[in-house]
Amino acid sequence: MKSRLAITFAKPHPAFVAYIMGGDPDLAASQAVMNALPAAGVDIIELGFPFTDPMADGPTIEEAGIRARKAGSSLRAVLGMAAEFRKTDASTPVILMGYTNPVYHMGYAAFVEAAVAAGIDGMILVDLPPEEDGELRALMDDAGLSLIRLATPTTDAERLPKVVSGSSGFVYYVSMTGVTGSALASGGSVSDQVARVKAASGLPVVVGFGVKTPERAAEIASVADGVVVGSAIVKTLHEDGADAALDLVRSLADATHGGRG
Repeated sequence: MKSRLAITFAKPHPAFVAYIMGGDPDLAASQAVMNALPAAGVDIIELGFPFTDPMADGPTIEEAGIRARKAGSSLRAVLGMAAEFRKTDASTPVILMGYTNPVYHMGYAAFVEAAVAAGIDGMILVDLPPEEDGELRALMDDAGLSLIRLATPTTDAERLPKVVSGSSGFVYYVSMTGVTGSALASGGSVSDQVARVKAASGLPVVVGFGVKTPERAAEIASVADGVVVGSAIVKTLHEDGADAALDLVRSLADATHGGRG
């Protein structure tokens, strides 16, 4: 049976991936937004869990994590959000994104068991290199969960095979050097990098870190298998509320889906 991710990437349009921080501004409000994302055009939900030292995150997502922690969010709470989401949505893939420490503290085996029970499809751990993920990856592979790796502009030809080996579901291409929310590289240079990563991995490649507008989403969708938007959605949710955030999501999803048109 095909996984939810495989079904999503078999669709005739690029996938729109929306990131939210689980528990921002609080667990109930965050749950409501998560539940509304598929109807707004989201193909894959990237659900962040807060951590005290988010070294890859820019100010927008770092501050969202602070708000989420103050509201009582945690890795276990975010898994609870996913389980609640699965009560009404059995088809939309849900990917966790965060840092290794909370997963390690929970225990890899306990985490994998809880993730499967919550209906999680995969996870991105931005600070866990391939050389150190063997134990967790083996458990995830056995459970049918995807451990999704990151490739960047500085991932050279020697390093790339190691990065993509063992990755599953898709490869997340970080479009620039820097933190989330930074300026995105040009579409042309992204096209070359996407082709390079796809050739090395044989997997779909989605592009994130820096996409903020529908115009940029459409540009990147024309050369990639998917587009991730996080900081712009998190910022709009915080500053303007859920309705405005979902309006932005709809415009980004429409632009992404039309990217190859």
